[in-house]
Amino acid sequence: MNKEQLIQALNSDIADEFASAIQYVNHAALITGARFIAIQKELLVHATEEMQHATTLADQVAFLGGTPTTQVATIETSNDPEEMLRQDLNGEKGAVERYKQRIRSAMEIDEFGLARILQDILVMEEEHVKDLETALGL
Repeated sequence: MNKEQLIQALNSDIADEFASAIQYVNHAALITGARFIAIQKELLVHATEEMQHATTLADQVAFLGGTPTTQVATIETSNDPEEMLRQDLNGEKGAVERYKQRIRSAMEIDEFGLARILQDILVMEEEHVKDLETALGL
């Protein structure tokens, strides 16, 4: 992967982070049931963290000479609380895999600082997976 391809991939990640933040806000507003009170608050924390990721990635895209995207990826919705959490979990698992690949790509083109920043994002995404798996009893 070259720098331009990495910029494109990071822009795709920004669009995913925007979508995740919106999805989390939507799910937090709509999730119901006593069982989901604790996770409802956590979803709002996740939304804030996803926007922080988007901001961090946008800074890195600009640093690499690109223009950060304003696009938003697909947002999943549901009326079923467990399905909402499954949608969020699937998104987080996808993010974990993408960031592992981005870290490898950054290392391949000697962007070691970027790789370190992506590792920090990866750690947070892995925490999101754990939170959602716990909420779903997995």
